[in-house]
Amino acid sequence: MDLSIIVPLKDEEESLPELAAWIRQVCLDNQFSYEVIMIDDGSRDASWQVIESLNAGDPSIKGIKFQRNYGKSAALNEGFKAAQGDVVITMDADLQDSPDEIPGLRKMIIEDKYDLVSGWKKKRFDNTLTKNIPSKFFNAVTSKVSDIRLHDFNCGLKAYRKNVVKSVEVYGEMHRYIPVIAKWAGFKKIGEKVVEHRARKYGVTKFGWERFVNGFLDLMSITFVGKFSKRPMHFFGLWGTLFFIAGLSITLYLVIAKFLNTDVALTNRPGFFLALTALIIGMQLFLAGFISELIARNASGRNSYLIEDKIGL
Repeated sequence: MDLSIIVPLKDEEESLPELAAWIRQVCLDNQFSYEVIMIDDGSRDASWQVIESLNAGDPSIKGIKFQRNYGKSAALNEGFKAAQGDVVITMDADLQDSPDEIPGLRKMIIEDKYDLVSGWKKKRFDNTLTKNIPSKFFNAVTSKVSDIRLHDFNCGLKAYRKNVVKSVEVYGEMHRYIPVIAKWAGFKKIGEKVVEHRARKYGVTKFGWERFVNGFLDLMSITFVGKFSKRPMHFFGLWGTLFFIAGLSITLYLVIAKFLNTDVALTNRPGFFLALTALIIGMQLFLAGFISELIARNASGRNSYLIEDKIGL
């Protein structure tokens, strides 16, 4: 199969028929063998009924229905598991991503040998104050921290080589950082393509301002996990050693000072409490490192989500 197109969605019943017809036309024009996997992330409207209807008329339209809302990362993760195509493309269901970009994205994977290609919505139709400016700041920080030169990490329109999506796990709200996760997994050739951004035609956005706060917390998390998930003791042990040495040094200083001036009580000096605090923190960090090593070496597999129904899979 040439293509797997993964479409996470929540309450997008109006846009799904138009999106499915558009994808079908693009794939037929380019003679791609394909599947469209629509993941209903706990919709409260008739989205699942629309998917069922689309599947009845076209078996290439497949569906996964979550029992409740788990988030975009969970939807993408399940879509990655189910995907069979040599190239996997993700896109949003709100028609702001254009299916006409599919051939160009696939070409960069197949002919230019990229592992992952991320879309860049260079010209946007979003509110400048609430989306564009925070998004530019967020992308600049992420690019600097991850050392991946992309302009738009959060663009839903991306293309992947099949072995990339089968090698990464997306959880929490880590969908913003799939390029970072892929890089930590060893996939180094990550590219970018300017793509069309369309004004929303139906419904309203499902994401609020809190995504920026969560985004930076997730960035810290993914950076830590990427560097230390297999060797957490290297992080906790380093800081534990530094705190323990600091506490021990202050303790030795206080003991020597006590011998030189026996009139001063050790427990009446601020240094005593600093030393005690540093020693306790150092020991706790060591303990955290040992426990993390045990967890890392005995971790089970991927997250599982309650799936209510499937179509065509």
